[in-house]
Amino acid sequence: MSRRFPLWMFTSLAFLFPMTSAHSLDFTDRHLIDLLWIVNDGVMGGVSQSRVRHEPEGLVFEGDVSLRNNGGFASMRSPAAFAVGTQRLQLTVRGDGQRYKLVLRTEASTRAPLYQCDFIATPDWQTLHFVPADFRARFRGQSVDAPALVFADVKELGILIADKQAGTFRVQIKTVQGEAGSAR
Repeated sequence: MSRRFPLWMFTSLAFLFPMTSAHSLDFTDRHLIDLLWIVNDGVMGGVSQSRVRHEPEGLVFEGDVSLRNNGGFASMRSPAAFAVGTQRLQLTVRGDGQRYKLVLRTEASTRAPLYQCDFIATPDWQTLHFVPADFRARFRGQSVDAPALVFADVKELGILIADKQAGTFRVQIKTVQGEAGSAR
């Protein structure tokens, strides 16, 4: 399942779907899966495979990361929007004990940097908190200079597994919520 959406769709989605509201993404809503897309290392010749599916407790992102053909990553993406004044993101997640990245995109262009922050998806549900300073700007796996991240500028959210973690993976996401207030 690989989909690319034009910029006008990102703008429209914020008004049409409650799960892309200015405050949270509720991945327990089964309709949200229709808005997601996969970006794996196949875009660069790799052979990693992944998929998303709905379970009542949240979205499941799972698959197999392969290092063959210089591959090594799998990701899922979703349109997202957070209110002006959002200072923290709260991610409720569980998984297989591996390291993942929460990925945010602030521009529709594929030439723009992504903002990434690592987290470990433990087997039990956990709620993780992120502030803009937790994220590092990257482009095609390399650190780059970029403007400071502002959560209200986010247009896309994703989960990425990479960093030579070959093998099967499974992570489940319940919600991503924006919070106003102080940065910590």
